[in-house]
Amino acid sequence: MSVPYETAAYEPPESPESPEEHLMRLLGRALNSFELPDETIRQLDCALAHDGSLHSAHHSAGLHRETYRHTWLLADGSALTLWELVHNTTQGGEPRHEVYVDEEELRAATARLALPPDTPDFELPVQVQLSPVPTPRHTYVPDASADHARRLLRRAENPDRPDGELAARLTTASAHQITQAFGGPGRAARARIGFSLYEHAFLLGDGAEVSLWEVEHTATPDGRHMCEVYASEDTARRAMERRAAQVS
Repeated sequence: MSVPYETAAYEPPESPESPEEHLMRLLGRALNSFELPDETIRQLDCALAHDGSLHSAHHSAGLHRETYRHTWLLADGSALTLWELVHNTTQGGEPRHEVYVDEEELRAATARLALPPDTPDFELPVQVQLSPVPTPRHTYVPDASADHARRLLRRAENPDRPDGELAARLTTASAHQITQAFGGPGRAARARIGFSLYEHAFLLGDGAEVSLWEVEHTATPDGRHMCEVYASEDTARRAMERRAAQVS
């Protein structure tokens, strides 16, 4: 049985945006939302959770273009992605929002702009001096990190949780950081279902970085919260999809 989160950074917002609210905001600001297929909208109406992230960006001479990836976890365990294009057509002009169902449509729309085509990388009009010393991916906080890893693994209820060699390596953790990678409340049929995905990143004594991925959900027969922990993000997301399919 899972236990309450142990740090304030672990707490979700008091009023997180639901998948439905996220979709309505996206459609409300997109100038071409009326072009989306009705079937796509119907699928998103029953989404369990959502996630949004910046995919690429270009800024130059007062013109800008950003693309965002919005992904929803559906009740049948599958995922659906919409692509948002934000740009201005004149220097300092108001941003315009457009939404597309696939990357081909996104690339076609981007090609019409007076900016370089869309790429999965950030395009910054500056030269960057690379340091020969690798920079940690996270901002770590020393705080009984080895004990935090032990307690996280202890409360995990999935039988395939990490153990053995990885658990032994985590006993040398000197600092850690917790970030939310996915999540929010959603609805599946008549039940109130919630999924959240957290990355627990640890800095080990030898300077290596290791992450544990925690799935916190209520896709249980009695609706209680359940904690599952995995060694990779892909494995954790597949577990979320399986759980969602079981309650659909």
